Amino acid sequence: MTELNPTTTIRILTTGGTIEKSYCEAEGTLKNRASIIRDGLIASLRLPYTRLELESLMNKDSLEMDDSDRAQIADAVARTAELGEPIVVLHGTDTMADTADYCFRRLGTPKVAVVFTGAMKPMGFIDSDARQNVIESLLAARLMPPGFYIAFHNRVFPVPGVRKNRDSGTFEACAVE
Repeated sequence: MTELNPTTTIRILTTGGTIEKSYCEAEGTLKNRASIIRDGLIASLRLPYTRLELESLMNKDSLEMDDSDRAQIADAVARTAELGEPIVVLHGTDTMADTADYCFRRLGTPKVAVVFTGAMKPMGFIDSDARQNVIESLLAARLMPPGFYIAFHNRVFPVPGVRKNRDSGTFEACAVE
C-alpha cells in the first residue's frame, strides 16, 4: 500500500497590518515592528502534519501600502507559488481585498492556493481574532484548489468577489466588478 505524504509545507508571507502590531511600553504606541508572528503565534501551534516557512516581505499598516507594495507582494506570491506549496499571506484588513484583487489581476490563477488573512485586533490582545484567522487560513491553504482566497472569521471567500464590511467588522462576498 502506498503511503501518502502526511506533511504539507505552507509558505507564510508577512506584510504587517493589525495582526502584527505590538505595543511598545517605552513609547506608549501600538504599531508595526519586526514580525511577532513566528515567536508569538506560530511557536504555540500544534501542527504535526504541517511545516511552516515564514518570509517577511514588509511590515506596514495596509493603509500605507501602495501599488508598488502590492507589486512586491504579487512578485513574492509568483516566486513562492513556483515551489508548489500553498501560501498564506498575512495582511492588514483595510486593504487586504485590494491587494488580493491586484494579485489576481496581475497573476491570474496561481499553481497553488493563496490565502490572505489578517485580524481586526492585534495578535497580543486577549480578544484578538488573529489566532482563529491564521489557523483557519492554514487549513484553507491545504484544502482549497489553486486560486486566491480570503479566509476570515470561519469563512473562505474566492477572489475576486470579497470586500471588508467596516460596519460588521468582517469580510463578505460582493459582486465582481
